[in-house]
Amino acid sequence: MGNFRMRETPKTTRRQREGERRRNTATTKQRIIKETKNLKKDPVKGILVNPVENNPRYFNVVIDGPAGSPYEGGHFKLQLYLPEEYPMVPPKCLFMTKIYHPNIDFLGRICLDILKKNWSPALQIRSVLLSIQSLLNEPNVEDPLNEEVNAIWKSNKAQGEKTAREWTQKYAK
Repeated sequence: MGNFRMRETPKTTRRQREGERRRNTATTKQRIIKETKNLKKDPVKGILVNPVENNPRYFNVVIDGPAGSPYEGGHFKLQLYLPEEYPMVPPKCLFMTKIYHPNIDFLGRICLDILKKNWSPALQIRSVLLSIQSLLNEPNVEDPLNEEVNAIWKSNKAQGEKTAREWTQKYAK
């Protein structure tokens, strides 16, 4: 066998990297516009999504509490932000309405697998919002963010749900 030399990969220039970044940014903008149009054209029942006028990466969201859940009758405000790296990284979501829930802390942060380790660029804003709505219906006590609420929910589910209904009446009207 003769000498085998691997070819060196040519270094990319600053101009090439900048061009690639612009193409990625344009593609991301097109995706955001398309997802926003689809949400307006075919809205999700119980979810109102409004992009912020001067920044299409920010959305004001209202999720209605699912029927039959302790959150029924509530209207929960969220903010959703699409980072520069979207769709390669998940959106950032935050509850603005106070909520008593094992998977949502008192600062409004959400523990949801698709917002962390199970994110895929194939998922969309719609998928995220449907998952959050589903989380309101079925809290995941095996993966809590709010340990205090989770301890009550696990030891006395009826009491946890009662408190969630009270908070819904107080904060989510």
